[in-house]
Amino acid sequence: MAHFDVVILGAGAAGLMCAIEAGKNGRSVVVLERNRHAAQKIRISGGGRCNFTNINTDKTKFISENKNFCISALKRYTPQDFIKLVDEYKIDYHEKTLGQYFCDDSAMQIIELLLDQCEQNGVEIVKQIEVKKIEKNDGIFTLITDAEEYSGDKLVLATGGPSIPKMGASSIGYIIAKQFGHSIIDIRPGLVPLTFSDDMKGYIAVLAGISIDNVEVSVADKKIKQKFREALLFTHRGLSGPAILQISSFWREGKAIVINMLPDVDMFEQLLKAKKDNPKQLLHNMLSKYFAKKLAVYITEETDIDGQMGGMSDKKLQKIADMVNRWHVMPNGSEGNRTAEVTLGGVNTKEISSQSFESQKTEGLYIIGELLDVTGYLGGYNFQWAWASGYAAGRAL
Repeated sequence: MAHFDVVILGAGAAGLMCAIEAGKNGRSVVVLERNRHAAQKIRISGGGRCNFTNINTDKTKFISENKNFCISALKRYTPQDFIKLVDEYKIDYHEKTLGQYFCDDSAMQIIELLLDQCEQNGVEIVKQIEVKKIEKNDGIFTLITDAEEYSGDKLVLATGGPSIPKMGASSIGYIIAKQFGHSIIDIRPGLVPLTFSDDMKGYIAVLAGISIDNVEVSVADKKIKQKFREALLFTHRGLSGPAILQISSFWREGKAIVINMLPDVDMFEQLLKAKKDNPKQLLHNMLSKYFAKKLAVYITEETDIDGQMGGMSDKKLQKIADMVNRWHVMPNGSEGNRTAEVTLGGVNTKEISSQSFESQKTEGLYIIGELLDVTGYLGGYNFQWAWASGYAAGRAL
């Protein structure tokens, strides 16, 4: 049996950062990874360029039942700290929009950085290994795998959630956390495209492939105040794009999504002006000034209103304006874990130290990253949470 000071389950962003910091502390560390490669989700993130942090990181960009839990770790390891590490490796990067930082070249550069840091600090990484059973006796964790057995004074769960199973994601971390006394806040897919019923797909399919920049989306629920302004994409199955991914983390089945396709335009005012200035203009042509022609025609067909502007009643114009500025659409679900970028919910953070990330249920057990009930918005926030929680736990080990 191989014994280490620290055994970490999961060679993702949080697990590798934790391993690096524990190694710097002089601990003997092994990371056990069930996949063929470490950092699988980093590999595909940001379209292959890894949106590795966001300079606007603060607690308001995270969803959790315990909203203040993330503050300590995020203050101790900031976006600037990770950017400094990226600079040391001379990795070129750029700020895209809204504080999002991407590699100029490839996400592989971030993976190579992390693996090099692990090597420098004596971290051993074992891949393609499946943990079958974990026991704790006399203060020591014993892990029985499909290969050899491992034991450790400390055990870190960094397995992530079940989003994107094709990259090897699973729910094993929640199962282990429950084994050691933890409760799980309901988990569900987050940052995920939304889907329509078969009936709705049929008549909205004509819009597939059309995108609109800078829409404002919200949930038709007075209790949910959050709104997002980003791009939206119509798909054959429903809605996607950054605005939809963002609001999906707040949406619940049975609620409508409210889309303001022109948040900086009072469409009723513009329609009245067009009626006065150009009464012979056809409505769909007027709308084509703002939208792709297919979408302009769709709006007139959906409202069953078209014809010359001069013949339009104010009531009809208001109906058109409502669809442009307050369009209610009813998703029937999401694409689920198959395409979700993150998992909402997770291990109850009230059972975890916000300083060390040690379990308050089982001494010597640490839980970090996506496994916890802390989920960031789209745009590099979840990576920053992985770096920060991994750093804090690694320093405490």
